[in-house]
Amino acid sequence: MADTGRLLRDVLHDAARLLSASPALIVEARADGAPLDADREARWLVSAVLEVAPGELGRLLSVGQAVSDPHAFQIDRATRRRVTGEPMAYCVGSAPFRDLVLQVDQRVLIPRPETEIVVGEALRITADRPGGIAVDIGTGSGAIALSLATEGRFERVIATDLSDDALAVAAGNAARVALEQPAAAPVEFRQGADLAPLGGIQARVIVSNPPYIAYSEAAALPRSVRDWEPTVALVAADQGMACYEAILAGAHRLLEPFGWVVFEVDARRAQQTAALATTRGYQQVRVVRDLTGRERVVLAQHVTA
Repeated sequence: MADTGRLLRDVLHDAARLLSASPALIVEARADGAPLDADREARWLVSAVLEVAPGELGRLLSVGQAVSDPHAFQIDRATRRRVTGEPMAYCVGSAPFRDLVLQVDQRVLIPRPETEIVVGEALRITADRPGGIAVDIGTGSGAIALSLATEGRFERVIATDLSDDALAVAAGNAARVALEQPAAAPVEFRQGADLAPLGGIQARVIVSNPPYIAYSEAAALPRSVRDWEPTVALVAADQGMACYEAILAGAHRLLEPFGWVVFEVDARRAQQTAALATTRGYQQVRVVRDLTGRERVVLAQHVTA
């Protein structure tokens, strides 16, 4: 960071002042059951633009750090976008996910902490031996696929998405990760819906955070999700069950013996998804709760006869 330009404390103060006066953010905070904390919002935003940890931001403030003109412009632009209610990750262009920081924009969903649990479960059930193929269906930003590639011990990872735009974002993130972590497993991207792009493989694990909101439920989503994130990655037919049904119907032929399917699910349909897996002949079907106690992950194993 350059040491010329405006003082960091003044940049941070101006950002907090603009954010505190935002009707959209005030309404968003009320919906979350808490008053708007503009100072905290400003710290998150400035830390992300400057690519420093929030704790490091405090140290920079204490030593009277200045902000370069280009960084000050980026902070002002991101702040003015955030004032409209645009999600923070889109405003700053990045989002943390497990050990990664991913580039994101409105072409992809913003990675969320609950999806980190999905990755953790996939890594746990495949930790007994190295090798094999991991699949991420509906990769979006590439969060799941790239975490499996960097934290797992797979030979390779295949990531699919229906959206060419999403695949472009994911490929960009993959290129950055490959430079930063050259020991990561290679990631191959394929375009298509559900299992369609996956002919001819035998995977150890198929992981998916698919669209799972019913069309009738879309209007009730928080405005920050409903108005900004891509609808195609949020809603699904058959009361949100369409993707689970399609994947479970065909995953048997794509999994190694004793391979696994791991889903992120809507807590309202976790038991329904688990029951569907059982009906489809999967075994060891389990539901895992997230840190808030909601049923969030479904695991199911393909066991050969």
